[in-house]
Amino acid sequence: MGEKLRLYGFNNLTKALSFNIYDVCYAKYPREQREYIAYIDEQYNAERLTGILTTLTDMIGARILNIARQDYEPQGASVAILIAEGSMVPAGDTQLAHLDKSHVTVHTYPEYHPETSLATFRVDIDVATCGEITPLSTLDYLIGSFDSDIITMDYRVRGFTRDVHGRKLFMDHRVTSIQDYISEDILQRYDAVDMNVYSANLFHTRMMRRSIDLQDYLFRTDVSELPPQVRLEITNNLSREMIEIFSGQNIY
Repeated sequence: MGEKLRLYGFNNLTKALSFNIYDVCYAKYPREQREYIAYIDEQYNAERLTGILTTLTDMIGARILNIARQDYEPQGASVAILIAEGSMVPAGDTQLAHLDKSHVTVHTYPEYHPETSLATFRVDIDVATCGEITPLSTLDYLIGSFDSDIITMDYRVRGFTRDVHGRKLFMDHRVTSIQDYISEDILQRYDAVDMNVYSANLFHTRMMRRSIDLQDYLFRTDVSELPPQVRLEITNNLSREMIEIFSGQNIY
């Protein structure tokens, strides 16, 4: 591997954020469902996702070491970025054998329901860092970068570091809820619930849109063209789909 990257002043606490969003849409016919999947797949292709993750990397004060990205057939995309703290990387050519900050990844999963005419676009983003950097500060940016109907987030701090007296520190920043890192403006648009295990430094938050404006969920259809009964049926199907994703279980 050649010359290794020399580390110093290393805080070995690992902070991992798993951020998942679901965007739900109604497309009446199979052709429209396929068109929606193709549309959303193009909107969030590997190139655009790379731009989102690059901005995220800048926000947490890390330096990009390598980018791997791929679009898939028939749909979907993945991006993986290796990152390091900027001050750790010497100037000039370097053969990297060790990462002091870890990685950022994103994967997309478009799919549609064959019976309810609902299409769902899922995005999974994982940010793993070491040291003082925490990815929680990027949550407003991530939520705003996607059409997020349901959001699930997990944050975990692992390992330990030591203070100057040799005492182990299993947490170097105070966290009571992931919601504390999300703006009030965003939180007002969602119902949110926490499930935290403080003794394990494990934090989980789920969020779901509080209200459904049907026109926002229709693909190639104007809500005024639909009779009231059809509008109600579509709205009910959307609510069921979102509640089941939010709760993580089949209810209906």
